[in-house]
Amino acid sequence: MDHQPENPLHGATLQHIVECLVDHFGWAELGRMIPIRCFTHDPSVSSSLKFLRRTPWARDKVEALYVQTWRQARGL
Repeated sequence: MDHQPENPLHGATLQHIVECLVDHFGWAELGRMIPIRCFTHDPSVSSSLKFLRRTPWARDKVEALYVQTWRQARGL
């Protein structure tokens, strides 16, 4: 069975992850939390996706923040 209700990354696209983090924190705070240029200089979802798809260490940080935020929002 492919059902993973406790895995916040299951079924979440990178675009969804970035959009959720931006909605939750805003670009300025996201850039402070993960200081990468695509978040701090003229940020956009499109430019962030291009960078994160090419940069595994940055994508790992974004996914980790998403998981942490998801767990805190659910009181886990």
